[in-house]
Amino acid sequence: MSAADTFTRLTGWGRTAPSSARLVSAEREDIAAVVAEAAGHQGERGAIARGLGRSYGDAAQNGGGTVVRLNGDLDAAVIDDSRAEVTVGAGVSLDELLRVLVPRGYFVPVTPGTRFVTVGGAIASDIHGKNHHVEGSFGNHVRRMSILLADGSVATLSPADQPELFWATIGGMGLTGIVLEATFGLLPIQSSRCLVDTTRANDLDEVIGLMAESDDRYRYSVAWIDLMATGRHLGRSVLTHGDHAGLDDLPPGTADPLHYDADVVISAPPVFPISAVNRATIRMFNEMWFRKAPRSRVAELQRIPQYFHPLDMIGSWNRAYGPHGFVQYQILVPFGEESTLRTVIERLATSGAPSFVTVLKRFGAANPAPLSFPAPGWTLALDIPTRTAGLSGLLHELDHVVLDAGGRHYLAKDSHTTPDAIRRGYPRLAEWQAIRDQVDPKGLWQSDLGRRLGLLD
Repeated sequence: MSAADTFTRLTGWGRTAPSSARLVSAEREDIAAVVAEAAGHQGERGAIARGLGRSYGDAAQNGGGTVVRLNGDLDAAVIDDSRAEVTVGAGVSLDELLRVLVPRGYFVPVTPGTRFVTVGGAIASDIHGKNHHVEGSFGNHVRRMSILLADGSVATLSPADQPELFWATIGGMGLTGIVLEATFGLLPIQSSRCLVDTTRANDLDEVIGLMAESDDRYRYSVAWIDLMATGRHLGRSVLTHGDHAGLDDLPPGTADPLHYDADVVISAPPVFPISAVNRATIRMFNEMWFRKAPRSRVAELQRIPQYFHPLDMIGSWNRAYGPHGFVQYQILVPFGEESTLRTVIERLATSGAPSFVTVLKRFGAANPAPLSFPAPGWTLALDIPTRTAGLSGLLHELDHVVLDAGGRHYLAKDSHTTPDAIRRGYPRLAEWQAIRDQVDPKGLWQSDLGRRLGLLD
């Protein structure tokens, strides 16, 4: 297979910082040849894998080099009911997988807010979801994987077999090799519905208290925050707790408890000449979203897509931010630093930075991966249009606040931080770099993010 001579313009989901690379789609049996060809291009910048492009920044871009898409083959997936696990190619998406798993009585162990991520991307980003406080991130559930190394060989890794490279690949942003296949555990379920408890909190102190007191009683927990609210309503929120509904929780006579559909209801138009997301529209949306939530509701039945992936019902929703895109800013602050969390939310709210997608979650224990983002504490994520006045200065100011509190930023979401911020936020970076240098001494695996943040130094 020969890589195309033309270069393709790529961005992340935030549609910022475009760069052009040789984009090649390959079957698993061709991937080594594609990478070898990329390595042979003189004066170019190696290769990086790309899934569905849902990293918000430049993690799956490689300006001037090669970007490889590993095609997914869902038919080759193997479900082992005796072990409650699946073995699947890294190019298969969670969306594709869920359409097979749920009717079989299984759910993925961890899902982020979108199902349009590949298994390889889930490993590279060590994705987390609403259940990290009790079940950790995706890497916690990976039992083994095979990856293509820079020398063209394929290594089989597990927590017991080459554990250092295994954990360097979990959360390693694709910079240790291309994941080809993975085996991970599944969660048995009885239905395709969730039981959801909803509580409306009037301010930040209330939602923090509710989550700290009640999260451990639920598998899933997340709070939506109205980032436009200030004063005594600062941090007002809608908190939802949930778990998978059992057969006894369904209405009598439910015909097919495991019926699953996850359709895109509408799609955003291809062109928004300006951002539809601004202070006026978001203030209106946030007010409506907060008011429509019940003050308290218990055991509401919701479909899996409704609870886990509501934005996926809108195809290409990122277009609503206009041609200049948006920044997703996701931070972690440790437990005990709630004053820092308040400072961040207060500065964002008083700045008037428009964000509708603003979520707060609690993290549990970290796993052994040096570059895995989650650790015990609070994580806040929000979307802001790039054309927001003063945005860059505001976010860099908040970076210092977060880092001084012992926090960090999520690499899979990042499009603005600096090498110094990553060194401070990830104290095991040098350990990860040493492992990477052992398996890729010539620096084949490269990305725009890796260069921008000094991961490859």
